[in-house]
Amino acid sequence: MPGFEGLKWASFQMRYMLEEGCFDLFETEAKVHSVTRSIHYGLFLAFEGIRFYCKKNEKGMLEAVFLNWDKNLERFRRAIAFNLGKDQQHLVPTAEKLVEVFINKYLGAESMRGFIEEMAAFDAQGYFRPFTIDEDLSIGVNLPNRPSIRAVINRYERYMGEPFTGVVMPHLVRAVGINQTGCLKLGVNYLISVKAVDEARKIDPEAASVLFLDDRTHLPLEERFITEWDASCSLFAFKDGSVVKIPESNLIIPSVTIQGIVAILRQWDVNVLEKDLTYGELIEDVKSGDLVTVCSVGTAGILNRCQKLLLLDKRGNVTATHRAKEDHPIFHKLGEARSYYWDIYKGKVELPIGMKLDKYVL
Repeated sequence: MPGFEGLKWASFQMRYMLEEGCFDLFETEAKVHSVTRSIHYGLFLAFEGIRFYCKKNEKGMLEAVFLNWDKNLERFRRAIAFNLGKDQQHLVPTAEKLVEVFINKYLGAESMRGFIEEMAAFDAQGYFRPFTIDEDLSIGVNLPNRPSIRAVINRYERYMGEPFTGVVMPHLVRAVGINQTGCLKLGVNYLISVKAVDEARKIDPEAASVLFLDDRTHLPLEERFITEWDASCSLFAFKDGSVVKIPESNLIIPSVTIQGIVAILRQWDVNVLEKDLTYGELIEDVKSGDLVTVCSVGTAGILNRCQKLLLLDKRGNVTATHRAKEDHPIFHKLGEARSYYWDIYKGKVELPIGMKLDKYVL
């Protein structure tokens, strides 16, 4: 699995109890109870990954900047709701309540100020990680009794990066659509992602990511649809200059970052098509040379272009190998879109239509 480099955590994490409505700060290393349903059964393990940027504004005041984070908050709320029972739905906090807790109580806390000032001084990338657990000292396959939201922040230098090698693993399925979990950020979705990358490294020791197919395993391999990478969404770029985004479904996380990248590309008059892509079509595009690159798009890395992609047949043998066409204009355009995306946070470039920038004085 790809990982963070140059990572530094803040000294404190937060906790917000959903039922009691109380807020606390703990040291970063604060432990989750070893006897909890969240640990033993993966219940009430929802999370979010939110990119942010800290700077001093023209008045010298610290500011936290978020891009399209209303979509992150709504996605987090959906994941929380999924993990609660029908009689607990009133506990799902509103987006406004999440802003109050995350910004005013957590990032705005005096004890967090030193870390925020350091982030601003380093002009660093920030990663905000809220997650849920059941604080109850109990086990048993039941809904959480004391649901809470915890969160921690870090700054980092890069995530995964380029170049990277990917493998299509058709014999493993990341999520099952009928359960409606594949479109949510739940801990239960990611075990197969980790195992798939481990399996991919048996094919190529340099493999850093796995591209999954859908859950229709009864169909011939070539008829199944491409879904997403193990920990990010995907974009496909072609020789005619077009880019394909896989439509959202119960198998695909509705990526906030990919929506922003698509808005940037369309602002630059790149032809972005939202359509399904079968594995058979992808194999043909690789063999014909029509595929320029496949991008991994997600919060931490924004956009990384796959240098080498290995495509496997039903026996697990390599049936085709794609190498990125780094001299193609669309390859460079995608790299420019990544830089543009981060420059939006810094106020260096125009905000594309449909995107929303939020700034909070801390």
